Amino acid sequence: MANSTKKKEHPLSMRLPETDIAMIDRAADLRGRSRTDFMREAAVRAAEEIVMENALIRMSPKGFRAFMSAIGAPASAIPELVDVLKRKSPWETGRKNG
Repeated sequence: MANSTKKKEHPLSMRLPETDIAMIDRAADLRGRSRTDFMREAAVRAAEEIVMENALIRMSPKGFRAFMSAIGAPASAIPELVDVLKRKSPWETGRKNG
């Protein structure tokens, strides 16, 4: 009888210059991660970004009209954001933020 359990992990091997390994190790250390965990996370994140950049978005004609209407409408101010943007920066006021 064939083994029906699926392999959960697949090995991946790379040859990298020592300087690249040093940089990866330093970054992984700063994040408190192992090299493997750090590289897996970085590679998956980069892959997801590329896939999402090329993803086809489908919507109904009605949904598309609503979308176009929303992005074509004049912008409206968000009072809380306006207040934040009017504040002086800590280096302009001479005091620390907080």
